[in-house]
Amino acid sequence: MPQLQLPKVSLSAGMHLIQAQVAQDFEQRQIGLMWRKEMPQNEGMLFVFEQAAVQCFWMRNTLIPLSTAFVADDGTIVNLAEMKPLTEESHCSKKPVRYVLEMNQGWFAKRNIQAGFKLTGPGFSK
Repeated sequence: MPQLQLPKVSLSAGMHLIQAQVAQDFEQRQIGLMWRKEMPQNEGMLFVFEQAAVQCFWMRNTLIPLSTAFVADDGTIVNLAEMKPLTEESHCSKKPVRYVLEMNQGWFAKRNIQAGFKLTGPGFSK
């Protein structure tokens, strides 16, 4: 299964820079990070939805453990989820969001980033 070659966007979590691939249509969001064996440390995938809704993610066919941030329009992290590889357990946003950022598992915790922290970057309203 080929990996998607997606456009990248630079996001900031305080002093930490993130290079995020952007999955913004249905097919890109469906495939996401499936089949990948690794992801560079400060890279991730930003899922962009057309409208805010309760977003739920699972890990079918995803080989690497991920930490997922559900993000409000202004870049504020609503909640975080730790997701295990190859599981179908559903992890959902606590309120409607348009953005979901997946990073390597532990990325947010290692940087003491939690719900309420504000990410900055193109696309997030000020």
